[in-house]
Parts: sequence; C-alpha cells; structure tokens
Amino acid sequence: MKFSRGLALAGLLATLPGLAMAADIDGSTLSVLWGVPFAGILLSIALMPLMAPIFWHHHFGKVAAAWGLVFLVPFAITFGAGVAGASLVHALVAEYIPFVILLTALFTVAGGIFIRGNLHGSPGLNTAILAIGAVLASLMGTTGASMLLIRPLIRANDNRRHTAHVVVFFIFIVSNAGGSLTPLGDPPLFLGFLKGVDFFWTVGHIFPETLFLVGTLLAIFFALDSWYYHRREEVLKADPTPDTPAIGFDGKVNFALLGAVVALVLVSGFWKSPVVFNMAGTEVGLPGIVRDAGLVIVTFLSLWLTPGKVHEDNQFGWGPMQEVAKLFAGIFLTIIPVIAMLKAGANGPFGAIIAAVTRPDGSPDPAMYFWATGILSSFLDNAPTYLVFFNTAGGDAATLMTTLAPTLAAISAGAVFMGANTYIGNAPNMMVKAIAEDRGVKMPSFFGYMLWSGGILVPLFVVMTFLWFR
Repeated sequence: MKFSRGLALAGLLATLPGLAMAADIDGSTLSVLWGVPFAGILLSIALMPLMAPIFWHHHFGKVAAAWGLVFLVPFAITFGAGVAGASLVHALVAEYIPFVILLTALFTVAGGIFIRGNLHGSPGLNTAILAIGAVLASLMGTTGASMLLIRPLIRANDNRRHTAHVVVFFIFIVSNAGGSLTPLGDPPLFLGFLKGVDFFWTVGHIFPETLFLVGTLLAIFFALDSWYYHRREEVLKADPTPDTPAIGFDGKVNFALLGAVVALVLVSGFWKSPVVFNMAGTEVGLPGIVRDAGLVIVTFLSLWLTPGKVHEDNQFGWGPMQEVAKLFAGIFLTIIPVIAMLKAGANGPFGAIIAAVTRPDGSPDPAMYFWATGILSSFLDNAPTYLVFFNTAGGDAATLMTTLAPTLAAISAGAVFMGANTYIGNAPNMMVKAIAEDRGVKMPSFFGYMLWSGGILVPLFVVMTFLWFR
C-alpha cells in the first residue's frame, strides 16, 4: 500500500516505513490467511464510511486497533511473544514512528503558511496551481506540496458548486505523479537512493513518462473543469472568501523550517555512522535518531513561531493528522505478514505474482514489473513494494541503472504513479481527502474514487505500457 504511504521529503516519508518489515519472519511458511486482518482494515476504510458513517467518524481509531489485535494476538500465540514483540517494535521504531514524525512535521510546517488573498478558481487558475504543485512535489515531496497548496486551492474554489473533481485531480497530480523525478519526491525513490541509485537517475529515465502523465492529466482536468465552470449556476453569487488587494504569505518563518525538514531528511540519507542502537532486534542508526529528533524540534518551533492568526486563517486543525496516524498504525501492523509473504518470492504464498514478472527466458519483463509494482502499491505501502521488486530484479543498483534500466524505470514508475489509484495508495491522498472533507468538500467514497482513477488513470497507464515498458 502505500497509503501509502515529505516535502521533497515526503519521499522520505514512506521510505522509512517499509525498510524491513517482519525481517525475521519466513514468509514462505505463512498462510495467506495471515493477510485477512490487513484486508479487513482496508475493507473497513472502504466500506464503513458508506455503511456506518457516524460510527466510523467517531470510532475509526478503535476499528484500526481492533484489526491490529486480530493480527497480533494470534500471531503471538502461534510464533511466541518474543517474535510478536520484536515485529511490533520493528514496525513502531523502524517504520511507524519515523513515518508519523515526518508527516506531523510537514503537516505542521505547511499548515503554518497562509497564502493571503482570494484567488478565484477558474479553470486556468486551477490548472496552473496543479502544474505548480507537480513541480514542487519533486522538490519538496508529495506530502509537502500537498499540504502547502490544498488549502488555498479549496479556498479559491469555495464559490463553486462542484469541487470534488478539483481535489481528485490534485491527488492524481500533486500527491502522486509529480513526485516521480527525485528521491525527495516520493518514498520508494528515496529507498532506491539509499540502495545506490544515483540521485538524478530517475529524472533522466522516467521524465518522458512523467511529462506525458502529468501533461495529459492537466489537459483532461482543464477540459473537465471548464465544462463544470461554464454550466449554469456553477459559480455562486456570493464568494465566501472576501477579495483582498494583494496576494501574499503569512507565517513566512515556516519556509525556513521547511528547508530544515528537507535538510534533515537529506542528511539522514547521506550520513553514514557506525553508531547503532539495538531495540529488541531492530537496529536504529544515529542519523535516523538525529533526523527524527530534529523533526520534532522543527514541529514545536513551527507551533511556537507561527502567529495564532495564521492557524486561524488557515483553519488549521489536527483532525486530518489524527485520522492518518490512527489508520496507518493499524495498516503498518497488519501489513507485517503480507510484506513477509511477498519477500519470500516465488517460494511464498504470492509466488505467482513474483513469477509473473519474469519472462520464459528468465529475463525481467518491464511491463509486468510496472503493473505488479503499481497494483500492489495501490493497496500496500509503495516503499516496501518497491523494495520487493527491486530485489526481485536482482537488487544490484549498478546493474539496474544500466543493463536493466527499463526494469528499474518500470518499478519506479509503477510505485509512484499508481499510488494515485486509491485513497490508501499514498499517505498524502488520505490527508488531502481529510482536509477537503473538513472544509466541506463532498469527496467520493473509497470505491467512488476508484471509479475516477479507473476511468482516467488506468487507460493512461495502459498507453504508457505500450509506449515505454514493452
């Protein structure tokens, strides 16, 4: 999944989450039934807001915790408290806590920047904001770009009757596709960077694919938004946001703090230290500790230095962050056996998936790698999914960047692009949805969103397969 799953760090985001899930579990010995709790939490996210919206709104955290226990208790009974405890500690220390710390820092810093002035959400302006967001996503990460721009975009369109499609395309472009060009853009690419992939390799090998996808999506959006915009009574007579004489920024100190977040993430990737701490079998390096401590400091500095009026004007609240934190706690826990089974390769319960990406002559099939990585990244964390197929293709960065470059390009594109297929495909997706709903936008349901992605994104992915991944 990915829910999947940092300003330019957002890339970093999920990177942390999936580095070594259930490293001590032999996935080849597991039954697919161990995947039931993970499937259960995904179905709960998909169905309960439709079937029991009031209950879900008040108790989604309890539901996520219940599915976590449905996995953890039988797992402890079957494999022992020691193995279960070590897996839990690993999921928390190596994955979930860094994930939440980074998301919280980005959410807080971006929420402390208020774009002053009333933009009017015309098709041209909306398309321009999405295009700017696509560029920023690879520079400051999908999470950072999403948190910076989603509020002013919603505010710019608060005088229109139909705005859900604006947010849907924002998720497609800014929260996902735009982060495909650098390791800072999306978590799986940062993982590849840590594994030895050159920093600028991705921009040199999937730039045409990114340009095609983002450019086509912008064109489709402009046409669709123009159709909505010119319908009778689409624009309300009274604009809820009053006009202002100029556009500007409040809370400018957060731009410096945003730079600090990016620097902390980058340094943690480049810095190699022999200092390692062992926590119940999980090794935690000094660079990671320094990064996380720094991000916590940045978060508190932002809250301290940002004037209260900026948060008030931004309608800043912790609801979206709490929702993501609680749901992902259950996801990171229940995904442990799923990732272990995938890592078991051809000998595991999901061996058919691994075998499907290999041609009869033993060579990798880029098209199958693109779709296998992408489909799994739509529902699993895209960072560990990237790692699974990176290792399936040989795991040697030097070979993958040269001889097997088409395969690495397919893996990279699948992991990043197809995170937009579902709300849980990438962490910013859920955060954007939560913020939009908090602002009164009636977002599509889980399956309603998939109708959008299935009707718009999937055909584009098919075209891309024939153009680049055959």
